[in-house]
Amino acid sequence: MSVVLHVTGRVLVGPEDVRDELWVIDGRVTYDRPARAEDVRTVTGWALPGLVDAHCHVGLDANGAVDEATSEKQALTDRDAGTLLIRDAGSPADTRWIDAREDLPKIIRAGRHIARTRRYIRNYAHEIEPADLVAYVAREARRGDGWVKLVGDWLDRESGDLGACWPRAEAEAAIAEAHRLGARVTAHCFAEESLRDLVEAGIDCVEHATGLTEDTIPLFAERGVAIVPTLVNIATFPKLAAGGEAKFPRWADHMRRLHERRYDTVRAAYDAGVPVFVGTDAGGSLAHGLVAAEVAELVRAGIPPLEALSATSWAARAWLGRPALEEGAPADLVVYDEDPRADVRVLAAPRRVILNGRVIE
Repeated sequence: MSVVLHVTGRVLVGPEDVRDELWVIDGRVTYDRPARAEDVRTVTGWALPGLVDAHCHVGLDANGAVDEATSEKQALTDRDAGTLLIRDAGSPADTRWIDAREDLPKIIRAGRHIARTRRYIRNYAHEIEPADLVAYVAREARRGDGWVKLVGDWLDRESGDLGACWPRAEAEAAIAEAHRLGARVTAHCFAEESLRDLVEAGIDCVEHATGLTEDTIPLFAERGVAIVPTLVNIATFPKLAAGGEAKFPRWADHMRRLHERRYDTVRAAYDAGVPVFVGTDAGGSLAHGLVAAEVAELVRAGIPPLEALSATSWAARAWLGRPALEEGAPADLVVYDEDPRADVRVLAAPRRVILNGRVIE
């Protein structure tokens, strides 16, 4: 028999399901003590399912796709921060090679961003017109791992402000095609304008969602449309506004207002029952490994600590269709010295990271 791991202390199988131990045999979780184990390694502490970053871009930097060495460094940084499951919310790089690496986080890909022509960051997206949206959504639905990523709004140079990218009819047809192919759809949205059309068109998730208002929050809640606020990214809005104010003053003012009410927006969405999940938007201009900071931001916005913790662990994994620490699940877990339910800042200092049953040294 190979090395058996014995995790003792407190195992947080669920928010209220706490056990004294678990075993790892052949890379899988079990709660049954092995009949015989000659080589046992013990790890002690507070064990949590591997953290989830539901908006992270491996294979991308501020200028577009990066090489495999850089992608590897990004993934290792996330792993060492305790992020063992990533929803890669858009990348032009082919990162399939990561799937063969048992020492790197598991990735759920959304293919490449799909944006309106000249309405997104250069070198990131397929830049197309509405007539081609259905075809490109079908293409990325087949390329991804059950998700497609649209750019729902961006700076419109003619109006000088944020503007919706897709007419309602084309968005509805594209989302229906993604669903037909078994994929869910998410969209980058900063402003207010695009939200109602996208939700009524059947979208499954919205990234950032800073434009939510008292008119659209109930619609999100009613339809169960999730949001991934990426508050560590929204913190950059004042700097972005300052950089573009001379040319686009309306846009800059709008970005500042969205930033000023960011915490109120997230708390109002949570209070209304909108599903909220943790995402950092790492890989563009932001560093990787920020998942603990994003959880802390959700708590600062007024989400209860246990719910913020669930948004990067139990609830996030269930939403993405991946197991946590149930019997037979892949042994992907993070061990801490203290109870992260009592203080989410504990997440910033993992004691041990265990991936596919292997302790990362």
